[in-house]
Amino acid sequence: MKIAVINETSAGGRNKDIIEALEGYGHEIFNLGMRQGGGDPELSYIETGLLAALALNLGKADFVIGGCGTGQGFLNSVMQYPNVFCGLITEPLDAWLFAQINGGNCISLALNKGYGWGGNINLKFIFEKLFSVEWGEGYPPERKVPQQLSRRALKVISKQTHMGFASILEAIDRDTVRKALGFPGIKEFLDIANIQDIALKERILSVL
Repeated sequence: MKIAVINETSAGGRNKDIIEALEGYGHEIFNLGMRQGGGDPELSYIETGLLAALALNLGKADFVIGGCGTGQGFLNSVMQYPNVFCGLITEPLDAWLFAQINGGNCISLALNKGYGWGGNINLKFIFEKLFSVEWGEGYPPERKVPQQLSRRALKVISKQTHMGFASILEAIDRDTVRKALGFPGIKEFLDIANIQDIALKERILSVL
């Protein structure tokens, strides 16, 4: 699985904990957001939500791990976009249920609120449970079929209720888009020259 980790500014200091907690699963990790140490421009949850959605819609990532102080900001930001199915995860049971029932492609972590002694260990337990079950299998077993039908229906609704990403980037404030796309490493990650959606590629190039 290709996993993008996209921290916003208030959670930059937790980036190291997230990366360490993801070790040992064999996933390809792209560390794209704020990292402890400074030097990079700041990304708010507005920009990280946009970047997460772009990564998923372009197929550059199969799964995104984001978050913010409470997890609520990133959750609300990223869920404004098509084809993004995000869950707020604060404990291992959340992760275990989200993977089985919702089978989403993004999680939002609370990285300041309640992140005290053992917070990094809680992250390890969260990922352990997140990757321990079959995605979208359903729980409990007798709810398997209706839950799978609901997941498929939600994907259709997402397509029906959103415009295409080229139109989204045209509608969003240009400075917000430029700030997100201009963050160090993002242009290389998106591999703009090889984006198949011509309208989207031209829109990105026009912003940059």
